Amino acid sequence: MTMHDLQAPNFQPDVSFVIAAYNAEETLARAIDSALAQIGVTLEVIVVDDCSTDGTRAIAEAYSDHRVRLIAQAVNGGPAAARNAGLAAARGRWVAILDSDDSIYPTRLLTMLERAENAQAQIVVDNLDVIPFDHGEPHAMFSKEALRQRSMLTLADFIGSNVIFQSTFNFGYMKPIFERAFLVEHGLRFDEALRVGEDYLLLASALASGARCAIVPEIGYVYHLRQDSISRVLEQSHLDAMLASDSAFLARYKLDAKASAAQYRRTRSILEAGSFLTLVDEIKKGSVGGFLKTVIENPRALRLLRMPIAVRMRRLVKRPTSTENPINRAGAPSERTKEWT
Repeated sequence: MTMHDLQAPNFQPDVSFVIAAYNAEETLARAIDSALAQIGVTLEVIVVDDCSTDGTRAIAEAYSDHRVRLIAQAVNGGPAAARNAGLAAARGRWVAILDSDDSIYPTRLLTMLERAENAQAQIVVDNLDVIPFDHGEPHAMFSKEALRQRSMLTLADFIGSNVIFQSTFNFGYMKPIFERAFLVEHGLRFDEALRVGEDYLLLASALASGARCAIVPEIGYVYHLRQDSISRVLEQSHLDAMLASDSAFLARYKLDAKASAAQYRRTRSILEAGSFLTLVDEIKKGSVGGFLKTVIENPRALRLLRMPIAVRMRRLVKRPTSTENPINRAGAPSERTKEWT
């Protein structure tokens, strides 16, 4: 294949990478470079700058590689709107969402596309390396052996994994690639009303629409933990958004018995998390009456105080001037969203 072929307007690459970026000048080049370094696939990289106030746009514009395209949003619309702009511009057979502060290994997409063909799948997910805050040694997010035994990801398994406080990481952190034609056929896009949970909702909607999701147990995606990631804290507004999006999801799709049972557990966990946040607020205010009222209304929320996150909460109670939410990654929702405005 010649350079002219790659530049032709009717050329369809194997993969379109969509990188939504907001004030990502410190990490954007790493993400773009890792996409361009993919082996054995043709690709394009679409960077969507969501009205950054730093050098993000200039970094994307500096690439002379014809495979890198920049879309500059006229109005800051958040990560879902930015990703939708990238999806609308994508030409690839497959679309891969890559966060602007993450990266991928060189053989990731080749491995995933081979898996998709063998499994006749419209979605593929893989394992992740987690890079700690201090840039220490990476560790696998999931057990490779457990993923090998699972092979395919069902809607019931996906929903059931996305239960708050159930585990540190779950399938909501996976970064799927989608067959673009499937998304177009079923009218699937990111919900632009959400600032938390848009990744979860898109994958759940695709699975509910009948997509087959194959699992690659090997590690292909590199997830860089950041202190300022919104996914590390949980607020009532996030929980309200999850309940609203889940309600819209349930109105659109009919779930089987297993998926319905999983959805019940997820909804209950969201409500319990809300009660837990209320408990924390009442303790910080020194309101015994408010604390008891919340416990009576949702007794299950009290058991959350026995979790490791409660240790951090108790420290915060001793420092009433702190405004930090007491729930860190150990109790955060699986829906992961980067810091954005």
